[in-house]
Amino acid sequence: MSNEQQVHYYYPPEELVKNAAVSGMDAYHALCKEAEDDYEGFWGRRAKALLDWKEPFTQVLDESNAPFFKWFADGKLNVSYNCLDRNVNKGLGDKVALIFEADNGEVTRVSYKDLLARVNRFANALRGMGVKKGDRVVIYLPMSIEGVVAMQACARIGATHSIVFGGFSSQALRDRIEDAAAVALITSDGQHRGGKALPLKPIADEALTLGGCDTIKNVIVVKRTGVDCNMVAGRDTWFHDACADQSDVCEPEWVEAEHPLFILYTSGSTGKPKGVQHSSGGYLLQAMMSMQFSFDIKPSDVFWCTADIGWVTGHTFIAYGPLACGATEIVFEGVPTYPDGGRFWRMIQDHKVTVFYTAPTAIRSLIKTADNNPSVHPRQYDLSSLRLLGSVGEPINPAAWEWYYEHIGGGRCPIVDTFWQTETGAHVITPMPGATPMVPGSCTLPFPGIQAAVVDETGTEVPWGQGGILVIKRPWPAMIRTIWNDPERFKKSYFPDDFQGKLYLAGDGAIRDVDTGYFTITGRIDDVLNVSGHRMGTMEIESALVAHEKVAEAAVVGRPDDLTGEAIVAFVVLKGPRPTGDEAAAIIKELQNWVGREIGPIAKPKDIRFGENLPKTRSGKIMRRLLRQLAKGDDVIQDISTLENPQILEQLKG
Repeated sequence: MSNEQQVHYYYPPEELVKNAAVSGMDAYHALCKEAEDDYEGFWGRRAKALLDWKEPFTQVLDESNAPFFKWFADGKLNVSYNCLDRNVNKGLGDKVALIFEADNGEVTRVSYKDLLARVNRFANALRGMGVKKGDRVVIYLPMSIEGVVAMQACARIGATHSIVFGGFSSQALRDRIEDAAAVALITSDGQHRGGKALPLKPIADEALTLGGCDTIKNVIVVKRTGVDCNMVAGRDTWFHDACADQSDVCEPEWVEAEHPLFILYTSGSTGKPKGVQHSSGGYLLQAMMSMQFSFDIKPSDVFWCTADIGWVTGHTFIAYGPLACGATEIVFEGVPTYPDGGRFWRMIQDHKVTVFYTAPTAIRSLIKTADNNPSVHPRQYDLSSLRLLGSVGEPINPAAWEWYYEHIGGGRCPIVDTFWQTETGAHVITPMPGATPMVPGSCTLPFPGIQAAVVDETGTEVPWGQGGILVIKRPWPAMIRTIWNDPERFKKSYFPDDFQGKLYLAGDGAIRDVDTGYFTITGRIDDVLNVSGHRMGTMEIESALVAHEKVAEAAVVGRPDDLTGEAIVAFVVLKGPRPTGDEAAAIIKELQNWVGREIGPIAKPKDIRFGENLPKTRSGKIMRRLLRQLAKGDDVIQDISTLENPQILEQLKG
């Protein structure tokens, strides 16, 4: 990317530039300069303009207890009020807030007025059960209207929600309930995926029997699939029964801007998931700003983020950001390949979607589907309503970017290749669709107000063109506040002593282009894998494997994968002899299913290899760099002089 002759730049269309919230690079640079010259004023002015406050704040940023930063701390507001009431009060009550398309294709439209009433009824139901400000509520639901209602209802009464992805196991659910000390669990009898009804309530019931969930007093169950499920008297209540006699009016709980809106658990490099804690005021501000700057949201837009609410993308770009901006958004229950590989394109056509936000994994799988079945190729559908595309979850490879641009965007829709994390809350590096010249594979430049940099191990900035560690130099409103109940782990994970505790460590490597300063993300620097945009800790998977009765030892690494971005490869030592042939195949399947049950299907290793031992130094440390080479199928060319058992490498080649 050294000069314009070697790189193809893609420029935003003139019409979009003319009407964009950030119109042209001069406007982008002006915003960045505003933030550089008056950092607190930049954020404070937008917090006053974009959010409705019950009690206005007088201090923008409190750095007195760094790195536990506070934003707008003496102000009070309510997130649900900002998403719903004020839109109804502005005359948008009859505007469609949610377009829910079920797995079977049935469509339900919910207006802002109706959504507010639903949220109020459920908020009153929770209050009636004794749930109050500061209590934690775990939500284990599929993509649904009720999922959004549950999140908004918790926000309305000041309860802190923690969503557990519907694909996670009973053990993973139990661990999160215990860590959060949740008082209530909201789940469903089941979920529809790909034409099948899958159970959820039985998994939730199992989680509650595993111990450590004694804080749960109420379980509220959405009737989604109609399958029979066990309802425990005195504890379990049907969602519809809980809401049946409740009032449509519920006074919001006005909370401090720093009040925890949600905890979202994400994998770390150690086995225990981290409860990322987010605030109310700062988080909502940047959710709105990302909608406005990155997606250039307009009143006429139909916005579709394909993420699940179980991930941060579904929080920011389904449950909160679009609603706070008064947008119309799609909530989709199903999968992109059911009933066929044209599902996404048919939905864009039928709902006249204007802004489409999905993951590179989905794009790559649909490229393959389209190539194999021309009848579901995007050219068969009318995608002319689209004006903007987005990519999220992992770096998008240039070939997928080009296909997305040409075949979905028709060569006229900018692609907003967004880099951000559960911990950042909102976009931190991304093109501005009406300003930034785009380069496939690069997330381009920092979001206005974000001071990103690439540094070496000492925290010193490296020259452009030299790879290093991605950091952010100043706190920002939507950033993680702490790790729930573990402030020391928060400091160690994100503000390490290596950087004198002053730089936020993103955990990713990056490089900046010599000429443009564009960022390209080069991958994780810790033991965390990115599989289809989902972060999985290697230690978590290793712990699950060694919990199996046949496994003595395991090491997990990632390898590049054309479909999922990164694939999980496990190197396993069994307690018995090293298996081969059919016996090995049977044990591989057994271990994959075991990990699927322990953590969830997304954690299943794609490749399992058996050895009589693992490659270790003489001090007993596993040499993971060698395993990464073996996983990729590369010849081991690194120095192995410290390796105690070099002969083991041949066994593990696969």
